[in-house]
Amino acid sequence: MTDLLDRLKTALADRYAIDREVGSGGMATVYLAEDLKHHRQVAVKVLRPELAAALGSERFLREIEVTAGLSHPHILPLHDSGEADGFVFYVMPYIAGESLRQRLKRETQFPIDDALRITEQVAAALDFAHRHNVIHRDIKPENILLHEGEAMVADFGIALAVAAAGGERLTETGLSIGTPEYMSPEQVAGERNVDARSDVYSLACVLYEMLAGQPPFTAATAQAVMARHVTDPVPAITTVRPGVSQPVATAITEALGKVPADRFASARAFAEALRAEALEAEADTKSIGVLPFENLSPDPDQEYFSDGLTEEVINALTQLPGLRVAARTSSFWYKGKSPDLVEVGKKLKVHTVLEGSVRKAGSRVRITAQLVNVADGYHLWSERYDRDLRDVFALQDEIARTIANRLKLTLVHGAGGGTVTAPTDDLEAYDLYLKGRYCWNQRGAGLQKGLECFQKAVERDPGYALAHAGIADAYCLLGFYNVVRSHDAYPKAKAAALRALELDASLSAAHAALGYVGMVYEWDWVTAEHEFLRAIELDPRYVSAQLWHGIYLWYAKGDWDAAVAKTRSAVGLDPLSVFTHTQLGATLSFARRYDEALTMLDRALELDSGYFLAHHYKGETYRHQARYEEAAEALERAMQLSGASPWSATQLALTHAAAGRVSEAETLLGEWLASGRCDVFPFCVALVQFAIGDRDQGYVWLEHAYEQRDGLLPVVSWYRDFDAERDDPRLQEYLRRLAFPQ
Repeated sequence: MTDLLDRLKTALADRYAIDREVGSGGMATVYLAEDLKHHRQVAVKVLRPELAAALGSERFLREIEVTAGLSHPHILPLHDSGEADGFVFYVMPYIAGESLRQRLKRETQFPIDDALRITEQVAAALDFAHRHNVIHRDIKPENILLHEGEAMVADFGIALAVAAAGGERLTETGLSIGTPEYMSPEQVAGERNVDARSDVYSLACVLYEMLAGQPPFTAATAQAVMARHVTDPVPAITTVRPGVSQPVATAITEALGKVPADRFASARAFAEALRAEALEAEADTKSIGVLPFENLSPDPDQEYFSDGLTEEVINALTQLPGLRVAARTSSFWYKGKSPDLVEVGKKLKVHTVLEGSVRKAGSRVRITAQLVNVADGYHLWSERYDRDLRDVFALQDEIARTIANRLKLTLVHGAGGGTVTAPTDDLEAYDLYLKGRYCWNQRGAGLQKGLECFQKAVERDPGYALAHAGIADAYCLLGFYNVVRSHDAYPKAKAAALRALELDASLSAAHAALGYVGMVYEWDWVTAEHEFLRAIELDPRYVSAQLWHGIYLWYAKGDWDAAVAKTRSAVGLDPLSVFTHTQLGATLSFARRYDEALTMLDRALELDSGYFLAHHYKGETYRHQARYEEAAEALERAMQLSGASPWSATQLALTHAAAGRVSEAETLLGEWLASGRCDVFPFCVALVQFAIGDRDQGYVWLEHAYEQRDGLLPVVSWYRDFDAERDDPRLQEYLRRLAFPQ
């Protein structure tokens, strides 16, 4: 193997500097190289020697030139081809992402929207090639590359060139054109003159696998798989993936017709059918986004009331069966903006939008509201309400009922029932709760203010379940940011959540708070997962529960594939939330999928360029890639935005240490320890001690972290910075004490 690589390096030395082998397949071995003329990375693909000998280089190279003119955003272009010292090769751009096969190995099944999007992009590439009389003949996950979230089809025309050059001599190499799991029946039959419908069949097999987790036909041998393509009916996709709509399932079945004439005539027709059928199926589901009501009150400090009323209307609408309501964070992304409602509908994936204004003065409130069909901009309904504040709950109910009737929905309690139950009879307590949620949503210093408002609401009405849940939420995040020490924050969060559930056992937020405490403080893994799953069962669209359960999956179990999938689902529920995107970026980074992580964190910063955690995780990701200057820049920005967060300061110190600037890391550490700040995590101090080479002090601080129930401690089981300590008995002792689930 070494001799072969040395020969190849010598043969191509005047054009390409071969670095290393990066993959191999049935036809070729792939090498990473530098194009010496254009100073760019490329993938040099070298035909298997026995295949090159059987085909003959001249004919193969002549045939492959047919594909050189294909230029399309979703087609990986052919840069070069040739023969040198017996090596027959062709050259394409090097894509730093991953193949669809690699992602399938990690995630098994894709979100339906993702699978359809990738299929549409591949179909666009196929349609372009087909219109230029090029049939791919080997569409499979290995030949679909994912780069910056986009699909790129590789090896266009290679199978055609092999078939045209080799003819009957292919049998001498033991090679067939196509891959058994994705071969059309006509390919199985050995027909050489296949057309676009063969590629459509193969693409449908790939889509089926993205949805079901396996291709439509599998068997113990390649011959048995190919026989099933010819004889067996297509297994219904809905039996293995019930969430797939029937119209989409029908389109897949049609694309997998045994006879080409029964399939879609083109890749474009298949993509259009999937898109049209998906939209038709989606149209059957009523959906709404509630934009933040504009505060028109004379007092600008009444902003909390308009925001709170918006949230309460969102909550009321979520109680309506058959209505999908956009998540609060995504809706509030439009606060203070004048968005185009058609664009709002696309981004929130809703068909209607409710917008309005609130004017509060004394004990009176005036609310104007209008429901808009985003497809055409027409108002479906508009109304103005002038009410006494004592009627605020009835007003929320009236708005929800009006929308329900306009969208022809059935109310939870039947035609005569209501959707809103007054959570308290004390309007001042309700007002305090709205203020608390407003402050809590601001994070930062707002957490403490929110807690105070929730506590005052409970003082006025001890039976106010939502206010108790608010206290639990506040203490969870105060503990998360270490503003309040773990021993103080989490027991109080648990007590408040338990009290909320005594008053109302159906509160998803209270169950999620119990799960969070179990995960980060009590290290009670069984209870934590039980509570997260109960929270999701009660409210599948509660984003915090989805995110926290995603954290649990990697925090406690190290199940990265499941964690990424769960966090992606949270992003789908809340597509304009900077936090969900940031959390997905962090999860990808912790899973050591750094390029994907950076892409997601950049998307988060497009939503909010001032969100410090996104800058923080970018810095941490850059550090793990040894891109130290970029890491330092991102982390310094995170510190600037967060008021010198110890989290970000820790990563900056680790960056200095990794870059050889140990004295700077020691200086940062000394400043923390001298500052007396209560929000410095012992675990963070331990990390820096290990980084600067003081392992004994590192373990001393890990013991402090254990004693203080530092919520970060469980990451020792997988965090990259502890790789060098895996065999140390002291680290093994911490893992034993934490008793992770098996």
